[in-house]
Amino acid sequence: MTAAAIRSVVIVGGGSAGWMAAAALSRFLPPGTAIRLIESDAIGTVGVGEATIPQLRLFNQSLGIDEAAFVRATGGSFKLGIRFDGWSGPGSRYIHAFGTIGRAAGLLPFHHYWLAHHQSGGTTDLWECSASARAARADRFAPDPGRPNLPSGLAWAYHFDAGLYAAFLRRHAEARGVERIEGRVVGVERDGETGHVAAVRLAGERAVAGDLFIDCSGFRGLLIEETLGSGFDNWSAHLPCDRALAVPTERTAPLHPFTCATAREAGWQWRIPLQHRTGNGLVYASNHLSDDAAAALLLAHLDGRPLADPRPLRFTTGRRRRAWMGNCVALGLAAGFMEPLESTSIHLVQSGIARLLEFWPDRRFAPQGIAAFNQRSEAEWLAIRDALILHYHANARDEAFWRERRAAAIPDSLAERIALFRESGRILRHGDELFTEIGWLQILIGQGVVPQAHSPLVAALPLAEREALVAIAARHAEAVAARLPDHADFVARHCAAPPPTESRTA
Repeated sequence: MTAAAIRSVVIVGGGSAGWMAAAALSRFLPPGTAIRLIESDAIGTVGVGEATIPQLRLFNQSLGIDEAAFVRATGGSFKLGIRFDGWSGPGSRYIHAFGTIGRAAGLLPFHHYWLAHHQSGGTTDLWECSASARAARADRFAPDPGRPNLPSGLAWAYHFDAGLYAAFLRRHAEARGVERIEGRVVGVERDGETGHVAAVRLAGERAVAGDLFIDCSGFRGLLIEETLGSGFDNWSAHLPCDRALAVPTERTAPLHPFTCATAREAGWQWRIPLQHRTGNGLVYASNHLSDDAAAALLLAHLDGRPLADPRPLRFTTGRRRRAWMGNCVALGLAAGFMEPLESTSIHLVQSGIARLLEFWPDRRFAPQGIAAFNQRSEAEWLAIRDALILHYHANARDEAFWRERRAAAIPDSLAERIALFRESGRILRHGDELFTEIGWLQILIGQGVVPQAHSPLVAALPLAEREALVAIAARHAEAVAARLPDHADFVARHCAAPPPTESRTA
């Protein structure tokens, strides 16, 4: 360690965000770096984030976590995508499936050949060319990567109990030397010269000092906002849903390998299947739907018997203007909130941790690295914000809330993406933003944004070869899905969780 090296890190807050940070830092920081996490058993966590995207597999793998052990410990199941029901009116449906769709040819991605096929009267549906979509429709799953010269095209994520995931990571992190401190933060001490956080004071007059502080204190933003005054970009004008209700129900069959997001009169309902229960919730706009009406609506559309009363959550969509200030970095809800429509909450924690490690400072806290961290964080959050707005903007429902969303102004960045896709089928993607071209493609097509044309370079491939390209993609996806076992059977054989009372005390 150099003289200026970070020697101690203090994480304020537990939950998924805090323990993800603790586990990752214990894996990648130099030996001898003290990592302490402060949390209070008296303070609950939000804990509604139970659906993820495939990037979490990379996070777990980087920590050396066995997939089956993780799924077993968290009561989890596998996820091949998110099915959107009713967003283009009653009876409409599409899936944002993970993995690939078809194969590129020449300079063009596959979807231009599919567009040419579709625009000339072809009947092969886009999702017939997705192995993940086909497997999800049939409730099949196994981790099938395919062969090196012929990958399956599958990609998967997880559904899990967020509280059990935090507990799982806590055991992992403590085994690597992370110290958990039980206590409630009642004050913050700052350095008189730099303004940096010097220590946090706990009830009982104990102070915990550190070189770098990570704020995982939830919506409150104890350090990043209440102490340092980062400021908040409020995105309610674009994403006006401001409340949610969450309720678990008994597990019902089949065990779907996908999350379901169903449009309702003033928001949408989620359904997340776990091994021993199903997570359900309703995200809604309080100026269009009262809390009582929301609860009645949610309870009327449950597939199983509720195991508790609906739990309310109030939020404002947006982000801290600076997620890193001085010697403090915000993660999770302390950094901002994006409704779980595309299951990005846990990913934003993961990417924040990765970005922090990329720009890991020393005790001089040079402003250049902090500025780069904040710039890249903003770009990622804005791109995800635009993807969420797209779902609301390109709807075809007839309730007042949905008519209002269609008529509302959208950011220029999103308008540019939509216009380019409508004109030519081209997809604008900036740098390494989260959603790939295939992700944007599925949302745009699924929400009814239809291109007027495709790339002229399609004509470089003879018609017969273009049609064969689409047909082969569909046959390959069908063959992959057909060889997979039933999702519930796979889970039962390879990663069955103990009964809930045992799993919560394991």
